Amino acid sequence: MNTNRKLFLLLFLGIQIGTAQTPALEQTFDTLVNPLYEENGPGLVVLVAKEDVIHYRKAFGMADLELQVPMRTDHVFEIGSMTKQFTAVCLLMLKEQGKLTLDDTIGMYLPDYPLAGRKVTLHQLLNHTSGIKSYTEMPGLNVFARQDKTPTELIDHFKNEPMDFEPGTQWHYSNSGYVILGFIIEKVSGMAYADFVRQHIFEPLGMHRSYYGSKTELIPNRASGYMPTKNGYRNADYLSMSLPYAAGSLMSCVDDMFLWFQAIRKNTLITTESKALAFADTVLPNGKSTHYGYGWQRNEILGTPTVEHGGGIFGYVAQGVYVPESEIYVVVLTNRNGNSPQNTAIRLAAHAMGTPFPKSGQGISLKKKQLQRWTGTYVFDEGVPHTITMVDGSLYRTVEGEKPSPLFPISQHEFYRKNTFDRYVFEKGDGVKTVRFSQRIVKKTGAVVN
Repeated sequence: MNTNRKLFLLLFLGIQIGTAQTPALEQTFDTLVNPLYEENGPGLVVLVAKEDVIHYRKAFGMADLELQVPMRTDHVFEIGSMTKQFTAVCLLMLKEQGKLTLDDTIGMYLPDYPLAGRKVTLHQLLNHTSGIKSYTEMPGLNVFARQDKTPTELIDHFKNEPMDFEPGTQWHYSNSGYVILGFIIEKVSGMAYADFVRQHIFEPLGMHRSYYGSKTELIPNRASGYMPTKNGYRNADYLSMSLPYAAGSLMSCVDDMFLWFQAIRKNTLITTESKALAFADTVLPNGKSTHYGYGWQRNEILGTPTVEHGGGIFGYVAQGVYVPESEIYVVVLTNRNGNSPQNTAIRLAAHAMGTPFPKSGQGISLKKKQLQRWTGTYVFDEGVPHTITMVDGSLYRTVEGEKPSPLFPISQHEFYRKNTFDRYVFEKGDGVKTVRFSQRIVKKTGAVVN
């Protein structure tokens, strides 16, 4: 596509080209991102947008260590499991075309799939309640990962594994479920999954730097993937891109992911009703929430709902955060394993919302007596006890299997665990000390036992 034609497309979609970046905002965001990268190591690209305007777009580190190529904002990364939201939208597009329903069962498309009389629906594949074992949890993945497989061969690899649980009764993340969904997209549409995504998503949206991944094809501006070692970095292990398939095979850049964000928020590809299904929380029969819809996780930032998803694959880790209420989108793409950008993306989104998470340097000073009153071991209905101790004038949190970690106060009752989103609100009434613990969307209340 020539430059003028692409410019027209961007304007047609209502996207403002360029950024609304200010020096103060850039400095704040730089401070959040800098700890994620080493100047001469693998890098990352970050984009922060609100509605139609990009407020921050910046590259850090190196795209290729062997050739010493600095990272640019147009570099292309493998996005891993962020692929799942594309797969989910493909299913919803086919649903809107009347070619399938979410209550369809695997047996309608794979009549020989051995389910021993059980029924697994597309809905359960999408929200990870199918009970089908994830092939990425099976032994021998590193050897298997080097082998090219057709979708049918990939399904044959895991289909005879025992079910993790009865369909619809529990939640467990399953890459196998999204492999089956990819196969169903192919069977219903008559097109290869890669072709369907390209023709129905990438091309209509102008995502011309997005691809079904390949280790053999030339991918312009590909950022090389790396894994950390004791002595630095090495090239990532080889992975046939036929293996992640509809669960994690796609590649993209931050500008194309911005186009994807625009399409999702403006309902360009699917209806408002279909998007609501994708974003809806799944509640299990026991009443517990899974915090997962179709290819998106449900969460919150200081009480404001978000939909998010990350992706980790050999040599790359990615994270996207969308805040529907304020139409904020953050995407971070990296070319190394072992240093997830998830927390950074969340903190960037919080700053863009105008409600940043407290930092330890913003804590207040409390007297020894004010801190001592909250020490003890707190027991929750679920999960391990949290023991609060005081060492050298500071409170520390300890749970089984972890080292003590410091808490910093932002009031006499409210504390945050350093470098996390863990929040503790202590109370004392009728001689009983209690604590309300939250880890973003996860919330629980415990009482002290000693």
